Amino acid sequence: MGIKVVKFGGTSLADANQIRKVQKIICADEERCYVVPSAPGKRIASERKITDLLYLCHAHVQQNVPIDEVFQIIIDRYLDIVRDRDVSIDLEPHFDDIKKKISGGASADYTASRGEFLIGLVLAALLGYDFVDPFEIIFFNKYGKIDIERTQAETNRRLLKHRKAVIPGFYGCAHDGKIKTFPRGGSDITGSIIARGVHADVYENWTDVSGLLMADPNVVDNPRPINTITYRELRELAYMGANVIHDETIFPVREAGIPVKIKNTNRPDDPGTLIVRDTGTVTHTGTITGIAGRKNFTIIVIERAFLNTEIGYGRRLLSVLEVNGVSFEHMPSGIDTISLVIADSQLDNKLDKIIQEIKSECMPDSTEVYPNMALIATVGRGMAFTPGIAAKLFDALGEKNINIRMIDQGSSEINIIIGVETDDFELAIQAIYSAFVE
Repeated sequence: MGIKVVKFGGTSLADANQIRKVQKIICADEERCYVVPSAPGKRIASERKITDLLYLCHAHVQQNVPIDEVFQIIIDRYLDIVRDRDVSIDLEPHFDDIKKKISGGASADYTASRGEFLIGLVLAALLGYDFVDPFEIIFFNKYGKIDIERTQAETNRRLLKHRKAVIPGFYGCAHDGKIKTFPRGGSDITGSIIARGVHADVYENWTDVSGLLMADPNVVDNPRPINTITYRELRELAYMGANVIHDETIFPVREAGIPVKIKNTNRPDDPGTLIVRDTGTVTHTGTITGIAGRKNFTIIVIERAFLNTEIGYGRRLLSVLEVNGVSFEHMPSGIDTISLVIADSQLDNKLDKIIQEIKSECMPDSTEVYPNMALIATVGRGMAFTPGIAAKLFDALGEKNINIRMIDQGSSEINIIIGVETDDFELAIQAIYSAFVE
């Protein structure tokens, strides 16, 4: 029998009704051996997530404000779940201990981690699974990064002793022996670590959407779902704004070649999206996998005659950005031009200073600045080495009178990135989607 690790997000665990769905999903497949929960999310839009309430408790303590009222909301959320699902567990000792420690000045990491800890206890009791505290098996080094070797060794050693177990997400053990949390959304990382540690056949990530879509549904009406995507394609789309799951959060399973399945807790029969290794021959030539984009960029275009023959010019240009603490996203170039594509959040009122330093250090013949730009990536392994793909994309934009201000294609040929004015962003994505899909 195979092994599946299943991670459930906060919306999947928001209340007793959602947990009923989770229980049904887990019990429907004997291979779902290891469960990684996030803390309960919002039940309604106006409500706060459990993690947010815990952070609020920590902030209150820092400001010498009592936490009784906020902590009671947290207690009531968990007790509602326990009573409704008739779970045989007494959480009162845990509530008392957690409240005492938070009130006594416990760290923000400890405080925030208790959301996952408590729901992990509840799920273990509900399912009849063992409870394994990630504090005992997931370790960070002195630099705050995951100690991969120690974590994988301990995860493998400990978890294979448990046929079925619940392991809370989001936190582990710091170098100094204290609790440390991952960045928000870190339960995805926990699930990935556990899947690799137990040599899982599949890592299922259950959320509130039925996998990845070919485009943002806020821009394109009813975009098609993506049935299968490679890690490389996912990274390209995630970088450009597709945010169901980020490639970096699942690096451990990517490295081990374990496939990831994105599924919808509310619609478990939907096929979802399967994320796989970049292997196999492409049989769907001429097709795309998805379209994603981001707004708020500025493009700086530097022109200098015979630039291609001038040794060190690119280094001097980029050193100006380095000195100002600015990174660039893309750097397309011509024989006499270099364009720097920079996120507006990086510039942070530094643009005028950077332009002056470029003129001083690099002495360009001309420097032009194009603000209010957006980038759009069209991604797909089926695009690689297929004649006419770029022409099809550019024709679609031309028909809508959309001016392309920048073109950048990676050597892998699985993506084409274009720059357009922000006002054309939505129309450009719709045009590309229609050309390749409809």
